[in-house]
Amino acid sequence: MADLIAPHGKQEKLMPLLLAGKELEAETKRAKTLKHITITTRETSDAIMMGIGAFTPLTGFMTKADWKGVCDKYTMADGTFWPIPITVSTNDESIKAGDEIALDDEETGTTVATMRVTEKYTIDKESECKAVFRTNDKEHPGVEKVMAQAKYNLAGPIKVLSEIYYPEQFKGLYQRPAESRKIFSDMGWKRIAALQLRNPMHRSHEFLAKIAVEVMDGVYIHQLVGKLKAGDIPADVRVKAIEVLVDNYFVKGTVVQGGYPMEMRYAGPREALLHALFRQNYGCSHMIIGRDHAGVGDYYGPFDAQKIFDEIPKGALKCQNLNIDWTFWCNKCGGMASMKTCPHGKNDRLMLSGTVVRKTLSEGGQLPVEFSRPEVAKVLQEYYQNLDEKVEIKLHGAATGDVKKS
Repeated sequence: MADLIAPHGKQEKLMPLLLAGKELEAETKRAKTLKHITITTRETSDAIMMGIGAFTPLTGFMTKADWKGVCDKYTMADGTFWPIPITVSTNDESIKAGDEIALDDEETGTTVATMRVTEKYTIDKESECKAVFRTNDKEHPGVEKVMAQAKYNLAGPIKVLSEIYYPEQFKGLYQRPAESRKIFSDMGWKRIAALQLRNPMHRSHEFLAKIAVEVMDGVYIHQLVGKLKAGDIPADVRVKAIEVLVDNYFVKGTVVQGGYPMEMRYAGPREALLHALFRQNYGCSHMIIGRDHAGVGDYYGPFDAQKIFDEIPKGALKCQNLNIDWTFWCNKCGGMASMKTCPHGKNDRLMLSGTVVRKTLSEGGQLPVEFSRPEVAKVLQEYYQNLDEKVEIKLHGAATGDVKKS
Protein backbone atom coordinates (compact mmCIF):
# COMPACT_ATOMS: atom_id res chain seq x y z
CA MET A 1 0.00 0.00 0.00
CA ALA A 2 3.08 2.25 -0.09
CA ASP A 3 2.01 3.77 -3.41
CA LEU A 4 -1.26 5.13 -1.98
CA ILE A 5 -1.61 8.63 -0.59
CA ALA A 6 -0.50 8.91 3.06
CA PRO A 7 -3.17 9.32 5.77
CA HIS A 8 -3.81 12.80 7.20
CA GLY A 9 -1.60 14.14 9.99
CA LYS A 10 2.05 14.36 10.93
CA GLN A 11 2.42 10.63 11.59
CA GLU A 12 1.13 9.79 8.08
CA LYS A 13 -0.34 6.50 9.30
CA LEU A 14 -3.83 5.33 10.18
CA MET A 15 -4.66 5.67 13.87
CA PRO A 16 -7.82 3.61 14.53
CA LEU A 17 -9.16 3.71 18.09
CA LEU A 18 -11.40 0.63 17.84
CA LEU A 19 -10.41 -2.07 20.30
CA ALA A 20 -10.43 -5.79 19.51
CA GLY A 21 -9.81 -9.15 21.17
CA LYS A 22 -8.84 -9.30 24.82
CA GLU A 23 -8.35 -5.53 24.98
CA LEU A 24 -11.96 -5.01 23.84
CA GLU A 25 -13.22 -7.63 26.28
CA ALA A 26 -11.43 -5.99 29.22
CA GLU A 27 -12.51 -2.44 28.34
CA THR A 28 -16.12 -3.52 27.79
CA LYS A 29 -16.12 -5.08 31.26
CA ARG A 30 -14.55 -1.95 32.77
CA ALA A 31 -17.11 0.30 31.02
CA LYS A 32 -19.85 -1.30 33.13
CA THR A 33 -18.25 0.18 36.27
CA LEU A 34 -18.08 3.74 34.87
CA LYS A 35 -20.53 6.63 34.86
CA HIS A 36 -22.54 6.56 31.62
CA ILE A 37 -23.74 9.52 29.58
CA THR A 38 -26.01 9.43 26.54
CA ILE A 39 -24.65 10.94 23.34
CA THR A 40 -26.40 11.98 20.12
CA THR A 41 -26.33 9.96 16.91
CA ARG A 42 -23.98 12.56 15.41
CA GLU A 43 -21.56 12.18 18.32
CA THR A 44 -21.84 8.40 18.01
CA SER A 45 -20.98 8.52 14.32
CA ASP A 46 -18.00 10.79 15.04
CA ALA A 47 -16.76 8.32 17.67
CA ILE A 48 -17.06 5.46 15.17
CA MET A 49 -15.22 7.49 12.51
CA MET A 50 -12.39 7.88 15.03
CA GLY A 51 -12.67 4.19 15.88
CA ILE A 52 -12.15 2.97 12.31
CA GLY A 53 -9.35 5.46 11.63
CA ALA A 54 -11.37 7.62 9.23
CA PHE A 55 -10.76 10.66 11.45
CA THR A 56 -7.01 10.03 11.77
CA PRO A 57 -5.11 11.61 13.53
CA LEU A 58 -7.78 12.45 16.16
CA THR A 59 -7.39 10.53 19.40
CA GLY A 60 -10.59 11.80 21.00
CA PHE A 61 -13.00 14.70 21.25
CA MET A 62 -11.58 18.20 20.91
CA THR A 63 -10.42 20.60 23.62
CA LYS A 64 -11.59 24.20 23.79
CA ALA A 65 -8.34 25.34 22.18
CA ASP A 66 -8.91 22.82 19.38
CA TRP A 67 -12.52 23.93 19.01
CA LYS A 68 -11.58 27.62 18.76
CA GLY A 69 -8.67 26.98 16.40
CA VAL A 70 -10.81 24.87 14.07
CA CYS A 71 -13.61 27.47 14.02
CA ASP A 72 -11.29 30.46 13.55
CA LYS A 73 -8.48 29.16 11.34
CA TYR A 74 -9.03 25.48 10.42
CA THR A 75 -6.30 24.22 12.75
CA MET A 76 -6.23 22.35 16.05
CA ALA A 77 -4.02 23.45 18.95
CA ASP A 78 -1.13 21.28 17.71
CA GLY A 79 -1.32 22.80 14.22
CA THR A 80 -3.14 19.88 12.57
CA PHE A 81 -5.47 21.04 9.80
CA TRP A 82 -9.13 20.30 10.59
CA PRO A 83 -12.21 22.09 9.16
CA ILE A 84 -15.12 21.19 11.50
CA PRO A 85 -15.18 20.77 15.32
CA ILE A 86 -15.52 17.18 16.53
CA THR A 87 -17.03 17.50 20.00
CA VAL A 88 -19.23 15.69 22.52
CA SER A 89 -21.50 17.39 25.06
CA THR A 90 -23.42 16.75 28.29
CA ASN A 91 -25.64 18.54 30.81
CA ASP A 92 -24.20 16.50 33.67
CA GLU A 93 -22.91 18.99 36.24
CA SER A 94 -21.03 16.34 38.24
CA ILE A 95 -18.53 15.33 35.54
CA LYS A 96 -15.10 16.87 35.96
CA ALA A 97 -11.62 16.65 34.45
CA GLY A 98 -9.98 13.38 35.38
CA ASP A 99 -13.19 11.34 35.31
CA GLU A 100 -13.50 8.15 33.30
CA ILE A 101 -16.90 7.80 31.62
CA ALA A 102 -18.74 5.61 29.10
CA LEU A 103 -20.58 7.01 26.07
CA ASP A 104 -23.93 5.42 25.14
CA ASP A 105 -25.68 5.93 21.79
CA GLU A 106 -29.06 7.63 22.24
CA GLU A 107 -30.93 5.40 19.79
CA THR A 108 -29.55 1.91 20.43
CA GLY A 109 -28.32 2.31 24.01
CA THR A 110 -25.05 0.68 22.95
CA THR A 111 -21.91 1.70 24.82
CA VAL A 112 -19.87 3.05 21.92
CA ALA A 113 -16.74 4.22 23.72
CA THR A 114 -15.03 5.00 27.00
CA MET A 115 -13.45 8.38 27.59
CA ARG A 116 -10.95 9.97 29.94
CA VAL A 117 -12.17 13.52 30.48
CA THR A 118 -9.32 16.03 30.30
CA GLU A 119 -11.42 19.20 30.07
CA LYS A 120 -14.99 20.40 30.53
CA TYR A 121 -15.89 23.68 28.85
CA THR A 122 -18.63 25.83 27.39
CA ILE A 123 -18.71 27.29 23.89
CA ASP A 124 -20.37 30.08 21.96
CA LYS A 125 -22.72 27.96 19.84
CA GLU A 126 -23.74 30.85 17.60
CA SER A 127 -20.09 31.60 16.90
CA GLU A 128 -19.50 27.97 15.87
CA CYS A 129 -22.54 28.02 13.59
CA LYS A 130 -21.47 31.26 11.91
CA ALA A 131 -17.97 29.87 11.30
CA VAL A 132 -18.93 26.37 10.16
CA PHE A 133 -22.30 26.89 8.45
CA ARG A 134 -22.00 30.60 7.55
CA THR A 135 -25.41 31.13 9.17
CA ASN A 136 -27.20 31.06 12.53
CA ASP A 137 -30.54 30.23 10.94
CA LYS A 138 -32.10 27.42 12.99
CA GLU A 139 -33.88 26.16 9.86
CA HIS A 140 -30.46 24.91 8.75
CA PRO A 141 -30.25 21.26 9.91
CA GLY A 142 -26.63 21.60 11.02
CA VAL A 143 -27.30 24.78 12.99
CA GLU A 144 -30.30 23.13 14.61
CA LYS A 145 -28.13 20.28 15.91
CA VAL A 146 -25.36 22.53 17.23
CA MET A 147 -27.84 24.80 19.01
CA ALA A 148 -29.48 21.72 20.57
CA GLN A 149 -26.18 20.47 22.01
CA ALA A 150 -25.93 20.05 25.77
CA LYS A 151 -24.42 22.76 27.99
CA TYR A 152 -20.87 21.45 28.38
CA ASN A 153 -18.35 20.05 25.91
CA LEU A 154 -16.08 17.26 27.14
CA ALA A 155 -12.57 16.79 25.80
CA GLY A 156 -10.38 13.76 26.06
CA PRO A 157 -9.07 10.56 24.46
CA ILE A 158 -11.48 7.74 23.73
CA LYS A 159 -11.37 3.98 23.28
CA VAL A 160 -14.01 2.78 20.83
CA LEU A 161 -15.85 -0.41 21.73
CA SER A 162 -18.52 -0.73 19.04
CA GLU A 163 -19.47 0.18 15.48
CA ILE A 164 -23.07 -0.63 16.53
CA TYR A 165 -25.09 -2.06 13.59
CA TYR A 166 -23.05 -0.80 10.62
CA PRO A 167 -20.90 -3.87 9.80
CA GLU A 168 -23.92 -6.20 9.92
CA GLN A 169 -26.56 -3.97 8.34
CA PHE A 170 -24.29 -2.84 5.49
CA LYS A 171 -22.21 -5.96 5.05
CA GLY A 172 -20.13 -5.79 1.88
CA LEU A 173 -20.55 -2.00 1.64
CA TYR A 174 -19.40 -0.61 4.99
CA GLN A 175 -15.63 -0.29 4.98
CA ARG A 176 -12.88 0.85 7.28
CA PRO A 177 -10.02 2.87 5.73
CA ALA A 178 -7.60 -0.04 6.07
CA GLU A 179 -10.01 -2.17 4.04
CA SER A 180 -10.52 0.32 1.21
CA ARG A 181 -6.78 0.87 1.02
CA LYS A 182 -6.23 -2.86 0.59
CA ILE A 183 -8.87 -2.98 -2.16
CA PHE A 184 -7.21 -0.10 -4.03
CA SER A 185 -3.77 -1.64 -3.61
CA ASP A 186 -4.93 -5.05 -4.82
CA MET A 187 -6.45 -3.39 -7.90
CA GLY A 188 -3.21 -1.52 -8.59
CA TRP A 189 -4.86 1.89 -8.21
CA LYS A 190 -2.85 4.95 -7.15
CA ARG A 191 -4.93 7.86 -8.39
CA ILE A 192 -8.40 7.43 -6.91
CA ALA A 193 -11.26 9.94 -6.96
CA ALA A 194 -13.94 9.76 -4.29
CA LEU A 195 -17.53 10.53 -5.25
CA GLN A 196 -19.55 11.61 -2.21
CA LEU A 197 -23.17 10.46 -2.25
CA ARG A 198 -26.18 10.80 0.01
CA ASN A 199 -28.69 10.28 -2.81
CA PRO A 200 -29.15 7.56 -5.44
CA MET A 201 -27.05 8.23 -8.55
CA HIS A 202 -28.93 10.18 -11.19
CA ARG A 203 -27.44 10.94 -14.61
CA SER A 204 -25.38 13.89 -13.34
CA HIS A 205 -23.70 11.71 -10.70
CA GLU A 206 -23.01 9.08 -13.35
CA PHE A 207 -21.51 11.74 -15.60
CA LEU A 208 -19.27 13.04 -12.78
CA ALA A 209 -18.00 9.53 -12.07
CA LYS A 210 -17.29 8.83 -15.74
CA ILE A 211 -15.36 12.07 -16.16
CA ALA A 212 -13.20 10.97 -13.22
CA VAL A 213 -12.80 7.45 -14.62
CA GLU A 214 -11.21 9.00 -17.73
CA VAL A 215 -8.40 10.66 -15.77
CA MET A 216 -8.02 8.41 -12.70
CA ASP A 217 -7.15 4.78 -12.07
CA GLY A 218 -10.56 4.34 -10.51
CA VAL A 219 -13.49 5.95 -8.72
CA TYR A 220 -14.60 5.24 -5.17
CA ILE A 221 -18.36 5.72 -4.98
CA HIS A 222 -18.47 6.42 -1.27
CA GLN A 223 -21.91 6.85 0.19
CA LEU A 224 -23.10 7.87 3.58
CA VAL A 225 -24.82 5.16 5.60
CA GLY A 226 -25.21 7.33 8.71
CA LYS A 227 -28.37 9.17 9.71
CA LEU A 228 -29.78 11.64 7.16
CA LYS A 229 -32.35 14.39 7.29
CA ALA A 230 -36.07 13.72 6.94
CA GLY A 231 -37.14 12.87 3.39
CA ASP A 232 -33.78 11.49 2.24
CA ILE A 233 -33.81 8.01 0.67
CA PRO A 234 -32.57 5.23 3.01
CA ALA A 235 -29.10 3.79 2.50
CA ASP A 236 -30.22 0.26 1.63
CA VAL A 237 -32.35 1.61 -1.25
CA ARG A 238 -29.47 3.79 -2.47
CA VAL A 239 -27.11 0.80 -2.36
CA LYS A 240 -29.42 -1.25 -4.57
CA ALA A 241 -29.92 1.64 -7.01
CA ILE A 242 -26.18 2.25 -7.32
CA GLU A 243 -25.46 -1.46 -7.78
CA VAL A 244 -27.78 -1.75 -10.80
CA LEU A 245 -26.22 1.38 -12.31
CA VAL A 246 -22.63 0.21 -11.83
CA ASP A 247 -23.42 -3.30 -13.09
CA ASN A 248 -25.07 -2.03 -16.28
CA TYR A 249 -23.28 1.20 -17.19
CA PHE A 250 -19.67 1.10 -15.95
CA VAL A 251 -16.68 -0.87 -17.21
CA LYS A 252 -15.82 -3.60 -14.73
CA GLY A 253 -12.82 -2.72 -12.57
CA THR A 254 -13.20 1.06 -12.81
CA VAL A 255 -15.47 1.61 -9.81
CA VAL A 256 -15.57 0.48 -6.19
CA GLN A 257 -18.58 1.13 -3.99
CA GLY A 258 -18.21 1.73 -0.26
CA GLY A 259 -20.05 3.17 2.72
CA TYR A 260 -19.06 5.22 5.77
CA PRO A 261 -20.92 5.95 9.03
CA MET A 262 -20.63 9.73 9.45
CA GLU A 263 -23.72 11.92 9.69
CA MET A 264 -24.11 14.81 7.30
CA ARG A 265 -23.75 18.28 8.78
CA TYR A 266 -24.78 20.06 5.56
CA ALA A 267 -21.92 22.49 6.10
CA GLY A 268 -21.26 23.06 2.39
CA PRO A 269 -17.69 24.34 1.86
CA ARG A 270 -16.36 23.28 5.28
CA GLU A 271 -17.86 19.84 4.90
CA ALA A 272 -16.26 19.49 1.46
CA LEU A 273 -12.89 19.91 3.20
CA LEU A 274 -13.81 17.31 5.81
CA HIS A 275 -14.94 14.94 3.06
CA ALA A 276 -11.59 15.29 1.31
CA LEU A 277 -9.71 14.87 4.60
CA PHE A 278 -11.24 11.56 5.59
CA ARG A 279 -11.22 10.30 1.97
CA GLN A 280 -7.45 10.82 2.16
CA ASN A 281 -7.50 8.41 5.09
CA TYR A 282 -9.50 5.98 2.99
CA GLY A 283 -6.73 6.14 0.36
CA CYS A 284 -8.23 8.56 -2.17
CA SER A 285 -5.92 11.01 -3.91
CA HIS A 286 -8.77 13.21 -5.17
CA MET A 287 -12.23 14.33 -4.08
CA ILE A 288 -14.84 15.11 -6.73
CA ILE A 289 -16.39 18.50 -5.97
CA GLY A 290 -19.38 19.37 -8.11
CA ARG A 291 -22.22 21.85 -7.76
CA ASP A 292 -23.47 22.59 -4.22
CA HIS A 293 -21.35 19.93 -2.54
CA ALA A 294 -22.76 19.05 0.94
CA GLY A 295 -25.12 21.98 0.70
CA VAL A 296 -28.71 22.46 1.75
CA GLY A 297 -31.21 25.14 0.76
CA ASP A 298 -29.70 28.41 -0.47
CA TYR A 299 -27.11 28.88 2.26
CA TYR A 300 -24.10 28.50 -0.06
CA GLY A 301 -23.18 29.51 -3.58
CA PRO A 302 -23.21 26.62 -6.09
CA PHE A 303 -19.39 26.49 -6.26
CA ASP A 304 -18.36 27.76 -2.80
CA ALA A 305 -17.23 24.23 -1.96
CA GLN A 306 -14.73 24.39 -4.83
CA LYS A 307 -13.45 27.87 -3.97
CA ILE A 308 -12.64 27.00 -0.35
CA PHE A 309 -9.85 24.64 -1.42
CA ASP A 310 -8.00 27.71 -2.72
CA GLU A 311 -8.49 29.51 0.60
CA ILE A 312 -6.87 26.97 2.94
CA PRO A 313 -3.09 26.88 3.58
CA LYS A 314 -1.09 25.22 0.82
CA GLY A 315 -0.30 21.61 1.72
CA ALA A 316 -3.02 21.43 4.39
CA LEU A 317 -4.51 18.44 2.57
CA LYS A 318 -2.81 15.87 0.38
CA CYS A 319 -6.13 14.83 -1.14
CA GLN A 320 -6.79 17.26 -3.99
CA ASN A 321 -10.11 18.59 -5.20
CA LEU A 322 -11.25 17.46 -8.63
CA ASN A 323 -13.59 20.29 -9.60
CA ILE A 324 -16.32 19.57 -12.16
CA ASP A 325 -18.63 22.24 -13.53
CA TRP A 326 -22.43 22.28 -13.46
CA THR A 327 -23.67 19.19 -15.34
CA PHE A 328 -27.00 18.64 -17.08
CA TRP A 329 -28.78 16.95 -19.94
CA CYS A 330 -28.74 19.00 -23.15
CA ASN A 331 -31.40 18.25 -25.75
CA LYS A 332 -29.35 19.76 -28.57
CA CYS A 333 -26.16 17.93 -27.55
CA GLY A 334 -28.25 14.80 -27.20
CA GLY A 335 -26.63 13.77 -23.93
CA MET A 336 -24.99 14.83 -20.68
CA ALA A 337 -22.84 17.96 -20.79
CA SER A 338 -21.40 20.71 -18.61
CA MET A 339 -21.11 24.48 -18.76
CA LYS A 340 -17.62 24.01 -20.18
CA THR A 341 -18.66 21.67 -22.97
CA CYS A 342 -22.15 22.79 -24.00
CA PRO A 343 -22.63 25.96 -26.11
CA HIS A 344 -26.44 25.91 -25.98
CA GLY A 345 -28.89 27.97 -23.96
CA LYS A 346 -30.82 27.21 -20.79
CA ASN A 347 -33.97 26.32 -22.74
CA ASP A 348 -32.17 23.26 -24.11
CA ARG A 349 -30.84 22.17 -20.72
CA LEU A 350 -32.47 19.87 -18.19
CA MET A 351 -30.93 20.45 -14.76
CA LEU A 352 -30.84 17.32 -12.62
CA SER A 353 -30.94 17.10 -8.84
CA GLY A 354 -31.68 14.59 -6.12
CA THR A 355 -34.37 16.90 -4.78
CA VAL A 356 -36.24 16.87 -8.09
CA VAL A 357 -35.86 13.08 -8.37
CA ARG A 358 -37.28 12.56 -4.86
CA LYS A 359 -40.14 15.01 -5.42
CA THR A 360 -41.11 13.45 -8.76
CA LEU A 361 -41.13 9.89 -7.43
CA SER A 362 -42.82 10.72 -4.14
CA GLU A 363 -45.67 12.32 -6.10
CA GLY A 364 -46.05 9.22 -8.25
CA GLY A 365 -44.42 10.74 -11.33
CA GLN A 366 -42.27 8.98 -13.91
CA LEU A 367 -38.59 9.78 -14.28
CA PRO A 368 -37.56 10.52 -17.89
CA VAL A 369 -34.48 8.72 -19.21
CA GLU A 370 -32.67 12.07 -19.21
CA PHE A 371 -32.95 12.06 -15.39
CA SER A 372 -32.28 8.47 -14.48
CA ARG A 373 -31.41 5.12 -15.99
CA PRO A 374 -34.53 2.90 -16.17
CA GLU A 375 -32.97 0.24 -13.89
CA VAL A 376 -32.36 2.89 -11.22
CA ALA A 377 -35.80 4.43 -11.65
CA LYS A 378 -37.39 1.00 -11.13
CA VAL A 379 -35.62 0.51 -7.79
CA LEU A 380 -36.70 3.96 -6.59
CA GLN A 381 -40.27 3.57 -7.83
CA GLU A 382 -40.60 0.29 -5.89
CA TYR A 383 -39.35 2.05 -2.75
CA TYR A 384 -41.87 4.89 -3.02
CA GLN A 385 -44.67 2.50 -3.92
CA ASN A 386 -43.97 0.41 -0.81
CA LEU A 387 -43.72 3.60 1.22
CA ASP A 388 -47.16 4.70 0.01
CA GLU A 389 -48.63 1.27 0.81
CA LYS A 390 -47.30 1.44 4.38
CA VAL A 391 -48.82 4.90 4.83
CA GLU A 392 -52.15 3.69 3.46
CA ILE A 393 -52.15 0.68 5.81
CA LYS A 394 -51.35 2.90 8.77
CA LEU A 395 -54.10 5.38 7.88
CA HIS A 396 -56.63 2.60 7.30
CA GLY A 397 -55.82 1.10 10.70
CA ALA A 398 -56.32 4.47 12.36
CA ALA A 399 -59.62 5.00 10.54
CA THR A 400 -61.03 1.63 11.60
CA GLY A 401 -59.70 1.79 15.13
CA ASP A 402 -57.46 -1.21 14.46
CA VAL A 403 -54.50 0.40 16.14
CA LYS A 404 -52.90 -0.60 19.44
CA LYS A 405 -52.43 2.25 21.84
CA SER A 406 -49.11 2.47 23.63
